[in-house]
Amino acid sequence: MIASLHHQPLLVVLRHRQPSFLVPQLEQLHDLGVWHTEIAWGPGADWIAQCQQLIASFPDLRLGAASICSEAALEAALEAGFSYGVSPILDSGLLARSAAAGFALVPGVMTPTEVNRARSLGCSIVKLFPATTVGLGYWRRLRDPLSAPLPFCIAAGGLKPSDVLPWLEAGVDAVALGASLVGGAQGAAEPLRQLLAALPTRP
Repeated sequence: MIASLHHQPLLVVLRHRQPSFLVPQLEQLHDLGVWHTEIAWGPGADWIAQCQQLIASFPDLRLGAASICSEAALEAALEAGFSYGVSPILDSGLLARSAAAGFALVPGVMTPTEVNRARSLGCSIVKLFPATTVGLGYWRRLRDPLSAPLPFCIAAGGLKPSDVLPWLEAGVDAVALGASLVGGAQGAAEPLRQLLAALPTRP
């Protein structure tokens, strides 16, 4: 996952109570060239089946499950067949279950204590959430007091397409966009197209 995000350091998070309704957004994201897309977990009875269909329909997208905060959400993501999951919280139990299942779960962190705990638990990748609360440059300021290397960092929470490049330049490794994409991919096609063309890539 880290290697893939090095190549395209962007994720798009989509939310809908009925994931099957996200097909138009996923089609457009695919056409634009977006690689990494997260589908937010929901407690609906059909969430697993609908996500299984999306995974089968979009084999070229690196689809993950978002908002994994409970064992129920994690088990649903595993049954649906997602290749990775992302959580807004740091939960050692969820990380242990994910590791046992061979599932990549990205935990959420914000404070220095959470970053250090994630690192001590063996997390090579974390989500800085909510990123706008701590501000641009926060991640870089953690490097000296916590001692490098820090985990690979995805900044998420309240960020817009115009924020992506400044946040990458300020020290995070990737950025996730969600609610800022008004109307889903349809309403942000041109900004996303321009952003993808400008994204830096690493070997």
